Amino acid sequence: MSNIDALSNKSAYYINLEDQFGAHNYHPLPVVLERGEGVFLYDVDGKRYYDFLSGYSAVNQGHCHPAIVDAFISQAKKLTLTSRAFHNNLLGEYEKYITEYFGYDKVLPMNTGVEAGETAIKLARRWAYSKKMVEENKAVILFAEGNFWGRTLAAISSSTDPSSYSKFGPFMPGFEIIPYNNVEALETSLKNPNVAAFMVEPIQGEAGVLVPDEGYLQKVKELCKKYNVLFIADEIQTGLCRTGKMLACDHEDARPDILILGKALSGGTMPVSAVLCDNEIMMNIKPGEHGSTYGGNPLACAVAIKSLQVLKDEKMADNAEAMGLLLRKGLSEIKSPIIKTVRGKGLLNAIVITHPNPDAAWELCLEMRNNGLLAKPTHGDKIRFAPPLVITEEQINECVKIIEKSLTILA
Repeated sequence: MSNIDALSNKSAYYINLEDQFGAHNYHPLPVVLERGEGVFLYDVDGKRYYDFLSGYSAVNQGHCHPAIVDAFISQAKKLTLTSRAFHNNLLGEYEKYITEYFGYDKVLPMNTGVEAGETAIKLARRWAYSKKMVEENKAVILFAEGNFWGRTLAAISSSTDPSSYSKFGPFMPGFEIIPYNNVEALETSLKNPNVAAFMVEPIQGEAGVLVPDEGYLQKVKELCKKYNVLFIADEIQTGLCRTGKMLACDHEDARPDILILGKALSGGTMPVSAVLCDNEIMMNIKPGEHGSTYGGNPLACAVAIKSLQVLKDEKMADNAEAMGLLLRKGLSEIKSPIIKTVRGKGLLNAIVITHPNPDAAWELCLEMRNNGLLAKPTHGDKIRFAPPLVITEEQINECVKIIEKSLTILA
């Protein structure tokens, strides 16, 4: 069944609208969605699908979680935005809640994940000049190969993916890239006294769910402390129960100096991100030196509090751990030479496809769509499997059968 054959006139209408009037900066799977509930999405023709992407882990709590939606609607009827030119009655409550929740002195609220990443880098540079006494304009931020934290000019300046950075230069100075999951290379780079921070994803999501060796994060923490360098954990995709712990860093008790959160911080309802750190780092930023019109808006604060509460109340980390084990076991038991690798942690997982057809992963995703499951390839031969954390054992088993059935299209 081709892409065109699989589309109804209704779906084709909406896709053509996007094609005609929108920028062509995405290559979506040809499906048009209009409703979501829990682990399911529904298209404009009413067909139901399992969501195995979860908005790149922004919908950990499930689509349209009733408690989060109720908090959103209730606050939206009262006050949505004041800007930080004035105080509001929810910002302090949210700041107290989230700092106690994660055990940090301060939080700086932003909107998108990439804004949080930029904020973390600014905090690290300011700390380097104010506390480490690095010569001004000489601070270095280290990044791991294969990282992905957005598409701003700063984010692509740290990228090793040509599709991100080609023909967008010149790039941000002061960034250096080292191999991921390589403590020897990290220590060599940390010996440079101008290094302010190492920013790293505990598990690289966009690169294909690359899980580092056990002990890597703990060693990163130890080395950063040894060389007086800040450990920045980009937990925007890996955090908030996705990997079976509240934070992926919690698997190794490796507390970052700067913690970046986003995506599921709002349960998928609106852009909300946060940068958490202690006073020694945060208090180097003074009024007027960083901010955001929407950062810390009352609506975001109300939604974030409820989204965090839901994660704990419904024990979503425990479910992610158990269902992730079940999913990987089921995938590993599929007798298919097409699946080269199954990997992941919690409910952040991926398979690597081996097939002579370079478009095999894309075609498999089209067939899974036809069979009622939505996923998307990354880097050609990898497919992420990351359903909402409310998924059940029965549903996991059904999804494994859908994947197994869909694989026959590549036989």
